[in-house]
Amino acid sequence: MKNLIILLLALLISGSTMVGQTTIKKQEKNKSQNMKHLDWTRNANIYEVNVRQYTPEGTLEAFRKHLPRLKKMGVDILWLMPIFPVGEKNRKGSLGSYYAVKDYHGINPEFGTKDDFRKVVEEAHQLGMKVILDWVANHSAWDNVWVEQHPEYYEKDDKGNLISPFDWTDVISFDYNNREMREAMTEALKYWVRDFDIDGYRCDVAGMVPTDFWDNARKELDEIKPVFMLAEDEDNADLMRAAFDMNYSWKLHHLMNDVAQGKKNTNDIWAYYDWNNSVFAPDMYRMTFTTNHDENSWNGTVKERMGDKAGETFAVFTFVAPGFPLIYSGQEAGLDKRLRFFDKDTIDWSNLDKAAFYSKLINLKHHNHALWNGTAGGDLVPLSKGVNDHVFAFTRQKDGNRVVVIMNLSKDSQSFKLDNHDLKGDYTDYKTGKPFYFKGKHRWHLAPWEYVVLSSN
Repeated sequence: MKNLIILLLALLISGSTMVGQTTIKKQEKNKSQNMKHLDWTRNANIYEVNVRQYTPEGTLEAFRKHLPRLKKMGVDILWLMPIFPVGEKNRKGSLGSYYAVKDYHGINPEFGTKDDFRKVVEEAHQLGMKVILDWVANHSAWDNVWVEQHPEYYEKDDKGNLISPFDWTDVISFDYNNREMREAMTEALKYWVRDFDIDGYRCDVAGMVPTDFWDNARKELDEIKPVFMLAEDEDNADLMRAAFDMNYSWKLHHLMNDVAQGKKNTNDIWAYYDWNNSVFAPDMYRMTFTTNHDENSWNGTVKERMGDKAGETFAVFTFVAPGFPLIYSGQEAGLDKRLRFFDKDTIDWSNLDKAAFYSKLINLKHHNHALWNGTAGGDLVPLSKGVNDHVFAFTRQKDGNRVVVIMNLSKDSQSFKLDNHDLKGDYTDYKTGKPFYFKGKHRWHLAPWEYVVLSSN
């Protein structure tokens, strides 16, 4: 969805440079975040749950059996893709899109019942995990219950016809000029927090919905219980001022793909961080990822886009560089297929060969304050900027905790010498678990896509 929005914006505003300048100028006006993040978000990760494809049954009850495993892996926040009934009119595929919502107060009968969902939330909470729901506020299915009950809630063209956003022919757009529609949408959001005790929302194409709606919705939700809000957006920092805790690091994700494919190098990543730091305040959470439901289904698997070695290195990157790391359903099982979006396509769980890999990364982030999220963690301090186009090295430090990270982001072997006596001291080598004493000078000979993470805490 996000890529389509960018394409249309590019057509409306002449030139990619101008688009970038306009975005940055707009965002620089809103650098402060007028909210206090919940304590449990400080060192948290997020795990996206594709309920339909998670088990052969494709139900909430079947997914619930995986909760102890996910807790053992170290998952903090469960983001469930939309669990609501899917529209039938103009449906795509045999099962339709999760994002064509027929009833904002219902549960997709293919997934089970409200009691099944309540059990998922209750058990997740008992295990110490949080649950957020995917919410679609910009549009609904053609046969949403509101279409007949409140046709005035929807946008219409000059002839009175309902309007689909872009080429999303299975959905129609809401009219946010209608106050009653806003109130109904807000009440629907409040329903799941109040009646099911969920912990927040991931909001689809959040930037297509007026910011003042989100600001008010967040305020009303927080009156029920403090919530966590994730915006599928990167182009409007206004959303992050009062409504959302976190948005997407789309630009960084696309850079990872380009670097993995040899199209760009570490200079582009340094430039990204310069841009990011000029636009987003340090306390604004930025979600980092190697894949998600959109990328997997539409743009390819991690292996297709990055390759195995680069994919592993960039997965480590999402945990050790500034950002809030995401794991998508099946990554811990080495997911290596594009999951169908509109039809049944069960994830293969026969080999959880990556579970230990992610569990170890999660444990590192949980226990080293330098890697915590937002201002709870340490700033990224470059160590290789302008030195080597293919080695990305940096340090982060917070509350007596430190990491030194050295990554070869290329298909060729690289040599990197670090001469910095300020970093002198005792560390643990993340990969080997062995002590490492940095004397102030050391040269590493790095194989293609090799990474070194030194941790002191």
